[in-house]
Amino acid sequence: MVDEQRTRVEEAMTNMVNEIDKLHLRKMQADMHRCAAKCCDNGTLSIERVHQCVENCSLPLNSAQKYVQSEFEHLQNRLQRCVMQCNDDIRDKMGPTPTDAEVNRYSKDFEQCAVKCVDGHLGLLPTVLKKMKEVLAQGKYQHN
Repeated sequence: MVDEQRTRVEEAMTNMVNEIDKLHLRKMQADMHRCAAKCCDNGTLSIERVHQCVENCSLPLNSAQKYVQSEFEHLQNRLQRCVMQCNDDIRDKMGPTPTDAEVNRYSKDFEQCAVKCVDGHLGLLPTVLKKMKEVLAQGKYQHN
C-alpha cells in the first residue's frame, strides 16, 4: 500500500515537472544558450567578460529552477508532515505493549490516514501547477 502511494505521488510530480519543463524551462534553457553563444561570438570581450556574460545568461533559468525546486520541496514537506501526523496519532492511541490484533488494526488506520494525506496533496497539485505556471510566465520567481 505504501509503495502504491509513493508511486502515485512520484508519477504526479514527474508529470508536473515535465509540464513545467515543456511550457517554461526548456524555452528559458534555449534562450540561455543563445545568449551565451552571443557572448562567445563577441570578439571584443576579454575572457573574464565572456565568462561573466555567460553567467548572466544563466541567471533567469537558475532562478526559475530554484523556484520550481522550492515549490516541490514545499509540497513534499507538507505531505511528509501529514504522514508524520498520522504516525504520531497512531502512536498516541497504541499502548506500550499492543497485541498483534491491535498492531494490525492500527496499521490499517495508519494506512488509511496516509492514503488520505496522499489524496489530499494530489488534489492540491492542479492549483499548485497553475500558480507555478503563472509565476513563471510573469517572471516573478526572480524575486523569490
